[in-house]
Amino acid sequence: MPSPRLDCSNVTVTSTKKVEVAQAYLSGRGPTDMRPFIRFWNRLSYKRWLTLEDSIRQGQGVAGEFNFTADEQKIFSEGVESFSGGHALALAAAYDFNRHRRVLDLGGGTGSFLKVLLQRYPQLEGTLYELPTAAAVARQRLGNDPLGLQIKIVEGDFLKDPLPKGHDAVLLAHVVHVLVPERNLELLRRARQVVDPGARLLIVDFWTNPTHTEPLIAALMAGEFLVVGGNGDVYSIDEGRGWLEQSGWRYVEHKSLGGPATLVVAEAMAC
Repeated sequence: MPSPRLDCSNVTVTSTKKVEVAQAYLSGRGPTDMRPFIRFWNRLSYKRWLTLEDSIRQGQGVAGEFNFTADEQKIFSEGVESFSGGHALALAAAYDFNRHRRVLDLGGGTGSFLKVLLQRYPQLEGTLYELPTAAAVARQRLGNDPLGLQIKIVEGDFLKDPLPKGHDAVLLAHVVHVLVPERNLELLRRARQVVDPGARLLIVDFWTNPTHTEPLIAALMAGEFLVVGGNGDVYSIDEGRGWLEQSGWRYVEHKSLGGPATLVVAEAMAC
């Protein structure tokens, strides 16, 4: 009896698709370059996850609060840019920025969100506010980019130093999760103090349900924010709305961005 022939056609197709996906995301020649994010996990995230038990016991990341060398800061900033690139595109599509003229991006990393917004909404002016070490990376990334030249970079600590005035939109993209609740409340109060009534606040983050169990990836991200950022966590929509009410903002809506990260929109109330 002849041996049955093995049909390898499906295996070949599957392997081909895997190669195509790898070329698209890991070669640097496709629509999205995920190499900086892989570098981030390899150089920064993985070794800090080895401290998870001690970090949980102590209630804060034992590696410190964003305790990076200059080289690690570059890896961190570029890795976050790679990871959140899809969120920036989704924000530009989900929210209409035609009503705005000047956007203040607090803790905006390399300015990647502002670049996407300026490309889609050319009437906008962007201000990137970052710590000096992160601002240095942003200048390198934006220096030779035509869109980057339209972004003003201001250095400072948004919890201590004066915030720029004259903006009608404030963006917090993946910032809330790196702070404890008390600091988030203080940040929202400081942001409200530098805008006029009617200005919008846009918060992109991994907002969860009341029990912090959905979306499922939030549990993983909560650990990441703790071991890498030192104090981070994920927060529910209800918690966020509570901070807004206490800091002079009126909750407007909660919008999907097509994945686990979502958008909370608020408006500055009259004092």
